[in-house]
Amino acid sequence: MAPADPLLRLINVTKRFAGVGDASVSVLAGIDLTVERGESLAIVGPSGSGKSTLLSIIGTLDTPSSGTIELEGRNLSQVRGAALAALRNRCIGFVFQAHYLLPQCTVFENVLVPTLATNNEVIRDGAPDRARRLLERVGLGQRLKHRPGQLSGGERQRVAVVRALINEPQLLLADEPTGALDRVSADQLGQMLLDLNRETRVTLIVVTHALSLAGKMERMLELRDGRLDRPRDP
Repeated sequence: MAPADPLLRLINVTKRFAGVGDASVSVLAGIDLTVERGESLAIVGPSGSGKSTLLSIIGTLDTPSSGTIELEGRNLSQVRGAALAALRNRCIGFVFQAHYLLPQCTVFENVLVPTLATNNEVIRDGAPDRARRLLERVGLGQRLKHRPGQLSGGERQRVAVVRALINEPQLLLADEPTGALDRVSADQLGQMLLDLNRETRVTLIVVTHALSLAGKMERMLELRDGRLDRPRDP
């Protein structure tokens, strides 16, 4: 049996931003990356190195200046508009440093928001039961009717993780998910992400400054000088 194709492949991906006059600023200088299905990967690097830009490009929230991104073997540069939005909703979940929960909605309602945009009836119809099960799994089974203002920072981030998983994505992208949390809450959330990666086999890519979290991933890469490489020895 032939091996399965990788979930994600980046080939010579660059990103440049306009500078002063005719100058441009290069942030990503030819990124090559292959991520296997079910893998956990940490991307580290100094502030301003382009980590969040890279994650936004992988998540189709931004476009590269050049290069190719393939998700499930599909060239994303050939997908546009509503089709790209549908692919993003179906295949990719996002967790940010800020939880972005709707303050007027309950925990349960917040988790179900991404299902409003899906055309997959199986995903949509099974979402309420899946939401309850996942919230129970992350220790929030008794918080379904609470609003974000009634939760701790760590609890809000756990809700954000469940929301990111509700459409059963292939890829979970987390941008500094523990950055706004205290050490105990950060450790708990990081371990929860790893546990969910192993239990659900969702592919996990985390951008983080927390080397303690990055070191728990199956693989760690450092973004420096616009390129990905193994971290340098301290």
